[in-house]
Parts: sequence; structure tokens; C-alpha cells
Amino acid sequence: MQSPIALQFGRAKLPVRLPPGPFDATKPSRTRMLRSFLDGLYRLAGYLAGVFLILIFLLMMGLSIGRQVNINIPAGDDLASWCMAAMAFLGLAHTFRSGEMIRVGLLIDRIRGRARRPFEIFSLLVGLGFVGFFAWHAVQLTYDSYRFNDMAQGVLAVPLWIPQLGYASGLVILFIAFVDEFVHVISGGDPRYEKPPATSAEEVVERAIQSGV
Repeated sequence: MQSPIALQFGRAKLPVRLPPGPFDATKPSRTRMLRSFLDGLYRLAGYLAGVFLILIFLLMMGLSIGRQVNINIPAGDDLASWCMAAMAFLGLAHTFRSGEMIRVGLLIDRIRGRARRPFEIFSLLVGLGFVGFFAWHAVQLTYDSYRFNDMAQGVLAVPLWIPQLGYASGLVILFIAFVDEFVHVISGGDPRYEKPPATSAEEVVERAIQSGV
């Protein structure tokens, strides 16, 4: 945004226009826009996972109560299974970015300081390879189901690609999150997917309770 500077010469004011600086706070940079988009994507996937969790609860309650009053929900088991798969995979990216994903750090947790960064980068590369492999084949499987018009083999005959969208989308978003973190760490940033170590016994207990231990 150009900032006018008025130079006073007697009674005349001469406005001088300065070119916008590289750190103009009035215009959101592309990096900030991308950061906002990615954070919103992870958050949206987490909310969708929560919606599917609520649907699972409602389906299970409906199936349980329905047995007592002789009311059957057609394909209730299939619907619950599809919701469970969508919930699990759509929640992966948000769980990863929040530092809640289970991580075995027998080696890397013993390393401190700058020496740890190469190990973090290597771990992210390995994760990128695995997640990219699964995401690619999940998308390919979903596309093949759409292309060949595969139908679910159950009471409810729906195109199979519809329930497969949940886990394929979740893996793609998780892959994006891994790429995001890899670029961030290799650029010199601290890993955002890892919580700092607990500093007190109370914090250890609190984290254990939050994780469901």
C-alpha cells in the first residue's frame, strides 16, 4: 500500500509516493494465504472426522435400540463401517499437525539441538514415501471403482467409490500435511507436529489422560 508523505515547503505540500515495501502488512502475502488455506484444510478434515464420529454414534445407538423394539436399520452395519473408515482417515492430518499422533522416538528422542534436524528430515522423508504410496493407490482404487462402476456388495447397493472417497481424501490431505511439514523443517523451522517434552509430573499425567491412557 503506497504511503503518502507530505513535504512542507511554505504553504505548498508536495505529496511523495513511496513504492510498497516487501513487508507491507496491509496486503496478505502468498505465503500467508497458503498457510491459512492449509490450516483451514486440516481443520475442515478434522471437523468432517468429528461429523462421521457423531454419525457412528447415532447409527450404533439406532441399531442397539432398534433391536429392542424390532426396528431394523437397513445396511446399518455397512454405513457404520464406511463412517468409521472416513472418520479414521480424515482425522489423520489434523491429528498429525496437532502433535497427537503416536510417535515412537526410541532413537530420535535421545538427540538434542542441531544434530536432531537431519534425523527429523529423514523421518519426514520416510513418512512422505509411505503416505505418498498409500495415497496414490487409494486414489487409484477409488478412480477404478468409479470407472468400472463397482457397487457395494451389501444390502445397500451404492457406487463403491462414494464410501472410498473418505479414506482416499484423508490420505491425500495427510500427504499434503507431510509435504507442508517437510518444507517447513528443511527451511529451518522447528517441527510443528511434535509437542515439547513435559516439564512436570502433572503435565505428564495430563497428557496421558488426554490421550486416553
